[in-house]
Amino acid sequence: MIISPLTQTILVVLGTRPEAIKLAPVIRELRSRPGARTHVCLTGQHRDMVSAVLTFFEIEVDADLGLMQPDQSLSGLASRALAGLDQVITDVSPDWTVVQGDTTTAFAAALASFHRRVKVAHVEAGLRSFDRSKPFPEEVNRMMTAAVTDLHFCPTARASENLVAERVPLDRIHVVGNTVIDALNLALERLRGDDQTARSVAASFPGLRRDRPFVLVTGHRRESFGKPFEELCRAIRDVAQSEDIQFVYPVHLNPNVRRPVFEILRDVPNVHLGEPIGYPELVWLAQHCRFVLTDSGGIQEEAAALGKPVLVMRDVTERRESVDAGVSRLVGTSRTVIQEWTLRLLRDRSTYEKMARRVDVYGDGRASGRIADALGVPARDYASREFEVEALGRPA
Repeated sequence: MIISPLTQTILVVLGTRPEAIKLAPVIRELRSRPGARTHVCLTGQHRDMVSAVLTFFEIEVDADLGLMQPDQSLSGLASRALAGLDQVITDVSPDWTVVQGDTTTAFAAALASFHRRVKVAHVEAGLRSFDRSKPFPEEVNRMMTAAVTDLHFCPTARASENLVAERVPLDRIHVVGNTVIDALNLALERLRGDDQTARSVAASFPGLRRDRPFVLVTGHRRESFGKPFEELCRAIRDVAQSEDIQFVYPVHLNPNVRRPVFEILRDVPNVHLGEPIGYPELVWLAQHCRFVLTDSGGIQEEAAALGKPVLVMRDVTERRESVDAGVSRLVGTSRTVIQEWTLRLLRDRSTYEKMARRVDVYGDGRASGRIADALGVPARDYASREFEVEALGRPA
């Protein structure tokens, strides 16, 4: 189903940094076209980290619900988001609401739009881990969002196959690639020749030596809180104490993350802990690191495009493509397994070289244009950009 190219009023809703990163190129594309009146609503599920991303991509927000509260519950956030978004939808009266991914914001925006009989477009649709508790609550958020979605924009053929198996009509499914690659390409262009970002990284991690290799670490998954997070921190400590390698870890603001990270890793000299950093700084670190230890889906995708091996500290992933391509590996949160594979990548040149390959399994960087076309937003020189079957795949 491709909507006819008429002027569309489009509401784009986002609340977290990953949503901001992955929707930024979509918003820029829509706002570059005369056939769209594009309104951007920020729920405030996250605050400072989102604002920095929007500033980097030069995106202005039309409405800010400011929902974030200290130690907010998922249900409290969802209820406030539903009420706030209902008013925004009433005021804007959009033809489409565009949401991204698997957050509470995405599901609340989709449901509020459904209640008002506004069509929903879901960016990064169809990902499944097939385990409702991992990632929690994201797996169920994504499935519930799919239930009220009118157009599903899938990043890969595998994601489209998941939706076909759930009996979603074929004409509602578009394989467009992942917009994270669009965002990464924009960021790389802006970082080319930019010394300011390197200076910002140095200020955030003053002990980091740029002339020596380092491993980038990120971790924040809710399902890993408690003992699993302690185990992965101990694994990093074990390797750092036995190997001449640096670890760089921008630590998430959630106290369930910060407590074990700082308790276990604060006094390890070659582990550099810091506050959350901006998107350009994160891209810089991903570009220059040896490899990545993460439980983040977005970094798993970006690292594949940058040719950096990834050890995924989760038991299951909804992003199997890079695992199947051999450039990512699931290591869970086991102290022994994380330590084993980190040492293998550090010591075994053959293993490292097999994984240190750039692969385009998450798209070609043109997803945003395909999304705008499918929504019926004409470009100035309108021409269909229906996806290339060989490059991205089509549901069977």
